[in-house]
This record gives sequence, C-alpha cells and structure tokens, in this order.
Amino acid sequence: MPILVEAGWGGLVQYPWTITWTDLSDRVDMIQGVTVTRGASDELSETQPGSCSMTLDNQDGALTPGNPNSPYSPWVRRNAPIRVAALHYPPRTGAGPWPIEQLTDDFDTGVVDTAVWTTAGGSTEVGGRLRQPMTGTVARHTSTRSYSLAGSSLAVKLCTLPAAGGSSSASASWYVYSNTSGTRLRWSYNPLTNQLRAGIEVGGTDGGAATFTYSPISHAWLRVREDAGTVYMETSSDGWYWTVRRSAATPAWVTTDLVQVEFAATRSGGVADVIEWDYLGAVVRPRFWGLVNEWPVSWAGLQSSVSISATDLFKWLNKQPSMRSMLAEEILHTSVPGVTTTLSAYYPLSEPAGVTAAGDISGAGAGALAVTQVGAGGSLEFGTESLPETGETSVTFTPVSASAGLYLTANLGARFQDTSTANATNVEFWVKTTTVSRAILGLASSNLDCQIAFTISASGTLQIESTDSGDPLVVVDSLRPVADGQWHHIFFDGYAPKRLWIDGVATVVSLAPDVPGLRTLHVGGYRGARLFSGQLAHVAVTHSDGDISALAPGRWAAGTTGFTGETADLRVVRLARYAGISQAYAIGSTHDPIASQGPAGSTVVARLREVESTESGKLYADRDYFGLAYQSRDLRYNPDPSTEVFTISYADLETNGVELADDDQKLINQVQASRPGGATQSVQAASSVLAFGPYEQSLNLIKTSDNSVLDAAYWLVSRYANPQPELREVPIEAATMANYLDILDSDISSYFTVFDLPPQASAPELRVTVEGYTETIKEGSHVIQFRTSASYTDSVWVLGDPVYGVLDSTTRLAY
Repeated sequence: MPILVEAGWGGLVQYPWTITWTDLSDRVDMIQGVTVTRGASDELSETQPGSCSMTLDNQDGALTPGNPNSPYSPWVRRNAPIRVAALHYPPRTGAGPWPIEQLTDDFDTGVVDTAVWTTAGGSTEVGGRLRQPMTGTVARHTSTRSYSLAGSSLAVKLCTLPAAGGSSSASASWYVYSNTSGTRLRWSYNPLTNQLRAGIEVGGTDGGAATFTYSPISHAWLRVREDAGTVYMETSSDGWYWTVRRSAATPAWVTTDLVQVEFAATRSGGVADVIEWDYLGAVVRPRFWGLVNEWPVSWAGLQSSVSISATDLFKWLNKQPSMRSMLAEEILHTSVPGVTTTLSAYYPLSEPAGVTAAGDISGAGAGALAVTQVGAGGSLEFGTESLPETGETSVTFTPVSASAGLYLTANLGARFQDTSTANATNVEFWVKTTTVSRAILGLASSNLDCQIAFTISASGTLQIESTDSGDPLVVVDSLRPVADGQWHHIFFDGYAPKRLWIDGVATVVSLAPDVPGLRTLHVGGYRGARLFSGQLAHVAVTHSDGDISALAPGRWAAGTTGFTGETADLRVVRLARYAGISQAYAIGSTHDPIASQGPAGSTVVARLREVESTESGKLYADRDYFGLAYQSRDLRYNPDPSTEVFTISYADLETNGVELADDDQKLINQVQASRPGGATQSVQAASSVLAFGPYEQSLNLIKTSDNSVLDAAYWLVSRYANPQPELREVPIEAATMANYLDILDSDISSYFTVFDLPPQASAPELRVTVEGYTETIKEGSHVIQFRTSASYTDSVWVLGDPVYGVLDSTTRLAY
C-alpha cells in the first residue's frame, strides 16, 4: 500500500510547527513493511506508548549516524522526529467523466501515462516525482478534459522548488481549467519573490487573489476543493490539516464544465533548474508521529540498511524528571498569551537543612544566593516548614535584631542586568512573619541609582520602596497587613500601569517608577539592614514586555489549594503544559472536579495517569501531531449506529484470529475506594460474589468528595460484575475493503459492528469499541489487528429511550 514516511531532520519535537520534513518513503522496505502499535490491550488497561518500526535502505550511507557525507548530516541521530501516513488513491471507476478526486498519479513508474496526460517542454517522471525543467520553454503536464470539480477535491505535494537563478521572470503553476480560456483556478509560485498565490481567475486575473510568502513547512501541500456552493484553495503542512487561503462562491463553470488539470513551469533567462510535484490525488491518513529511538546500521553482504524503531509522545513525557510542586511548575512554565516573558531568576529556597546557599532554577544563569553575615549572631535555616500544598521546604531567618543576623545576597549577572534594562521587572515571593519594620527583599543596580525593596511597615502592612535616581527611597504603603503569622503571596507587576497583588487580589496603590539595570538581589533584609525575621519561599523575578498580573490569582491558587476543584480536562492541559506539550486537549463533556496534585515528587505521566484513572478516561498521544488527547468517560456512553466508523461482515475478517472470549479476566464484583483525606468506602455486587466468588479491586482516586468516590466505585462494579462474551481482537485486511478510509479513521474509543457472525456466536452481530491496534502496512497489504471491548459495557440508562431505557436491562446510571 502507498505510504509516506518523513523525517524531521534537526527538528525539535516540542516545537512541531518549526519542523521541515524530508520524504524517506522510497527507502522503506515494503516487503517487511511498516508496523505501528497503538493504544491499550483492553479498556481496563492504560494506553501504552505507541511504537513504529521499519527497515530503510542505506546503501548510500545517508542514514548512517555520524557520516559527514550524508545529505542529512549531522541530524541522523536519536530522537529525530518521524511521522508516517497511509496514502489512498481513489480508484477511477466506471466510464467518465469522473470526479476530480479520481485524477491520481504517484509518478512512480518513470513513464508518463499517456491515457491521462500529454506533455511538452521536457515535463516527465523522474525518481517517483513529476519533474518540470524551469527554462525558457514552457514545460507542461496536461490532463485530459474528463473530470468534474463539483463536490470533489484534488491535492498535490510541492516537493522541490526552483531558485530565482538570476531570471527576469519565473513561475510554476498548477491549473484547473474551465472550458473558457483564462477562467480557471490557479496555484502559482514565483521563485523571484518566494510568493505563493491562490487565484480564482476570470480572464486570467483575480482581484481577490491571496498572495503570501511561501513556507516549506506550512505550504507543503496544495488543494482545490468545491463543497456546498463554495470553492476553496487550501494549504497544508501534512496533507491532513488544511488552511483555507482563498475561497469564493462556486462559479457556474464548476458545475457545468468538464475540467482539465495542468502543471506548467517557465523562466526567462537565468540558471535553469526544476520544480517537482508528487502524490497527486493522494488522500492522507496519519498513522504515527514520534521520535526515532535508534539508527542501527546493518549489512547483508554489501547491502546496507537501518532497522529503526520509534516511540510516540510518551517517550518525551517519560523522560521528564520528577515534577516540582504545582506552584513551582506554574512559575517555570506559565506565561500570559501575547506577552513575551522571561523567567530571569527563580529561587524556590527549598534546599535541605545545612546548606549555605540557594540556587536559581530558572535556567537563565543568575548567581546563587549566598548567606551573608551582618554584625554577630542570628541564624538562617534551610529545610524548614513551608506551604503545605507544595510539599517543599522554605528558609527561616532568625536575626538577633534588625541590624545583626544572617541574610542572602546574589549577583544576578550581566545578562539579568541587560534584561532588566530592556524590559519591565516583575517580582513575586511568599512570606510568613509576625515581625514589623523589616525588609523582606530588594533589588538594586550596581551604582544604586535604581532600587526597589519590599518591606513591612511599623503597622505590619506591605510597602514598596524605590528610586530611579539614587535619591532616598520613596515609600508606597499597600495598607494590606502581612505580618500576621500566615503565608502571603506577593506579586508585583512592573509593567505600566504597575500593579501589586497580595494573595491573588489586586491592591490599588500608586506604584514605583521604572528601575532598569538591576544587578543585585538581597533576600531576608536589604543591603545589610532591617533584617527580616520569618520565613520566605519561591522568590522569582521575571521580565516582560506586557502586563502579566493576570498570573497572580493562579499562583495563589497553586500555593494554597493545588488547584483543587478544577475539572479533569483543565488539569490534563495544565499538566501537559508543565511538560512542554503545547497541544493538549480534552474530548467529551463529563469532567469532574479533581483534588490537589500540588506537592512535588511524582512524574508528569504519573499525575496524568492519576487523572485518567480517577475519571475512567483515556489518555493517549495523537497520531497526527505532537499532541496529547484525553477522552472523558461519557464519550463511550450509548454508542449510536449512526456514528459508527464502519461495519464489517464476519466473512471479510482475517478469520484465523477471531475469538469470542468469556472468562474472568475483567470480572470485578467488589471495590474498596478512597480519596486523599476522605472516607474509605466499599461497593459490592452481592449476586456476583455469590455466583463467582470475590473479585476485588482497590481504588485511590483524587476526587473532591466522598460521594463522587462512591459513584466511581459503583460505576466499576455495575459494568464488570458479570461481563458478557465479547470479541477482544478483530483482524482486518483493510487494503481490500471498499471502506478502507473508514477503517483507517478508527482510533481509540471508536466503535464498529461485526455482523453475520457464525451461528455458534452468542448474537448475529456484535458492536465493539476500539482499545488499540497493531497494523502492518506492506506492498499491497494493510492488516490491522484491532484490540476491542464490548461497546455495551459503557451503556447507561436514558429515560424513555427504546434501547437504553429498558427496565432490568439497561438501568446502569451514568456517572
């Protein structure tokens, strides 16, 4: 079967929109094929990291790691991005005229199909592509006039672009012609300006044409399409996700004329080169997106190959270190959309007892905070009690007096100084004290012209003291008490109009002037005076080109509640952001409140799995992008025949692998369930226990109420107290099926029906839900072994419904 395998040489997976892809499809050993494994073994198991394996030809050494002569050097290395897609070319059926989607050509034969094309000017097939020379002669590749655009579409991949080459003019175009000269759709590329143009032309012109700078990433594929009275001209980076560049009401000729497709290229003067096209009419279905684990080079005699394996996004996630507290992760990974923010220094102050310095973990290279003695005596102790929701420690300052004791100082470095000169300075920290008339922390420039300090007044309120001229510090009192023995969060946004937030609430004050060029940080006092007595944690300084005060309420929530009560969909997106996953999203509508996951310690995958198991959801990596998907349990409620991805007769299965299972593998008839800080509760299906004996499972869920824990326990027992026979594996040779694309659209939680089962089956047809699959794509073959579960397991009662509202049959309540 046709396949598209691409490597993202030098690309960074965490920034997938920046990757330029290189086609390796002609290197794939299609005799062995490409194998992809995805999903879980059953609905009670976690989805596993998706994998992909294949063998690639390496006779030219291009895929040998470290080979300086490789055209891909030095990017043939572990963790290179890779993506795989199946291609389908709609067959031309019946007598013409045909829908334009049936004008297909993979250009692999090396010989022009003269029944479809006429050529001129040296247009030919070379190396599996349509190649057209860019010379003074117009190269043409023109189809017969046998196709209709109405209600149809056609796509093509732009593979090799011509250079300007010193020409006075040059263009390469893809036309869809009407019967009238100059009336047409036209995609054109101008190598002199690197501009791509989409035009719906009449008389050879289009006043509304879209012209834009070509991107080899975003505009790799082009498409023309007509649908429901509108013509679209679209671009895509992968042939799957499309962006409309030009659209208009469908011209009359689209519905009346047979159209003709042409590729044309020419230049005036300059250096001749070529433009190349491929995959005309291919329908793309992504199968895998991930990272290559290794590039092992092997030989059979003198024949060289590499047999690679790759893993999806979960490889990236599983490499992440244990997470810090949610508060720390918020500081490290959260910013305001549209505002460029740099975390320039971050001191959690969570070092263990006995250390004499505190480190910056921002990654910006600010100097360490070192213990500094003023006068004699006093103590400074790391590893002391901190915010309960963080599970981390703080530092406690105990001076002898305001002028004798220990505090912390750091030279933040030239980089910090330069950044604070160019951008607004924002400061945040957590403080706990009962001592008044002290300085909490402050920053100063080397010459002391610019200073800003956060202090406590004689009445215990927070003050900001500052200068931008070297004059005595000007004091602004927030009138908000902080010396009450409780933890308080202070967030100062230095971008105009400058805002101060205390405990997630904005304080209306007239704040400080700009203070550029800051270099030195003092914590636990300011410049050797007014030494602080109490505890400090999570001191951070950011620089921004806009207002970031909207972050303050979230910081307060992270430090005090660990975001207790936010719904599961929002929690998944939050955790994914901590791991650098830019595309994470939820599918479904039932998302219960989740308890705190605030304390540090576990990995991001462990926390995501906690949410998944708590909600009976499904978590998996996208197969078409570097993204993370989370499905809520209600997505599987009451499957509707109208939304099945496909149906298939038993006779069309690869029947050597079909089995109707009926065992105790999934039997659960009593559950003991609990939540952090809540009750431990039990649910039992007495009739099942009597019939089969006890099959117990324990649940520890991060729910926010005991009632929701009880609901989750009942949900599990009601579904698995007496599982019915089910098909757990459904093997299909998809390549021979007329509904091939529908089969490829099946993914985790999709469902389909197998009908006309043998008479020995428990029912003539069974509807199954996809839990995962293993597929192997070979020359002329695409076998998919679906791992499935019985769809009825997730049926819930609906009042008055003729199928799901039958008493004593479908009375399981949704949760």
